[in-house]
Amino acid sequence: MRGDDYVDRRSDALLDLVPADGNRPYDMAKVIEEVVDDGEYLEVHEGWARNIICALARLDGQTVGFVANQPQTLAGVLDIEASEKAARFVQMCDAFNIPIMTFLDVPGFLPGVDQEHGGIIRHGAKLLYAYCNATVPRISLVLRKAYGGAYIVMDSQSIGADLTYAWPTNEIAVMGAEGAANVIFRRQIAEAEDPEAMRQKLVKEYKAELMHPYYAAERGLVDDVIDPARTREVLIRSLAMLRRKHAELPSRKHGNPPQ
Repeated sequence: MRGDDYVDRRSDALLDLVPADGNRPYDMAKVIEEVVDDGEYLEVHEGWARNIICALARLDGQTVGFVANQPQTLAGVLDIEASEKAARFVQMCDAFNIPIMTFLDVPGFLPGVDQEHGGIIRHGAKLLYAYCNATVPRISLVLRKAYGGAYIVMDSQSIGADLTYAWPTNEIAVMGAEGAANVIFRRQIAEAEDPEAMRQKLVKEYKAELMHPYYAAERGLVDDVIDPARTREVLIRSLAMLRRKHAELPSRKHGNPPQ
């Protein structure tokens, strides 16, 4: 315990704070508040790119940086500004040796002509580069949705996160079940006597087989599926395990980040 907050304090409020229905928004700031010491955190650039949260807080007295999607704004998607904001914050944390916690609930990159003309892929690559270049302890947690390329650049295991966890409500996939079923089973749906009934049936089967809570753990995409109420304890003990992390970097003058 540091101060008045215990390491193993349960946060039962988290069980009801995040709806299982992926279409319902919630306030990610309240999730962070439940997890950190004494519910206190400092959000950086709070008024800019509100679809992502970048905040400094303490866990068991240790300063950590939080990068988290905000489902209350644009459903938590990554756009150009959110990618820039998060990339700069990750670089700052790495520069000052601050461990990084990433809370994911991201349905993808924001679609649209304006985003494409503005270079959303190039800006998303800046966030990817920032995470890959960071040598501080990196822990990620999937709360609900983690779809497509946006999931990958948000410190997924595939780009070097030290530890990855998920809540039982996680959905790690290329896209949602409805969209995936419409693509994969397009021919079966079109040839069915009742296309809508067939589509509903195939969506249900896709969810049951490929999007159940423990599928990600079975495929090695996460290290463990945890009880949401124990999130604080798991993160603190994971930080303690990574305290002596030492990453060897190649000998070079500098990297070549996306511009």
